[in-house]
Amino acid sequence: MAAAADRPDDAPAARRKGKNVLGGPLRDCSHDPLTGWHRDGCCATGPGDAGVHVVCAVMTDEFLAFSKARGNDLSTPMPMHQFPGLKAGDHWCLCAPRWKEAFDAGQAPQVVLEATHMATLEYASLEELQQHAFA
Repeated sequence: MAAAADRPDDAPAARRKGKNVLGGPLRDCSHDPLTGWHRDGCCATGPGDAGVHVVCAVMTDEFLAFSKARGNDLSTPMPMHQFPGLKAGDHWCLCAPRWKEAFDAGQAPQVVLEATHMATLEYASLEELQQHAFA
């Protein structure tokens, strides 16, 4: 995870947002905890976002354990990276490849479709995402 100083925060929020996987305006994912590559609550991507943090997912204990087992501990706070540590129920902008990996393993968390950036469709189909839609 890149430090805040490594992220380009000079682009206006309107330019960063884009469209969601349903073709509508991208809605915010979470402000508590504050998520997004730009730490603006939105799952938009930009220069330097090698992980493609575009899936607005609802954390579960099962997914957090899955991610930790794959080498990405999302439960432990890392204040130096402005990362609070996550718990079940938190909404968070996940990397699209990690979500797809979890989907293929039967461990994918639910997805807030209106807050999931259309770039996700390069990694997962709309049908796969809809199977895990958060109501």
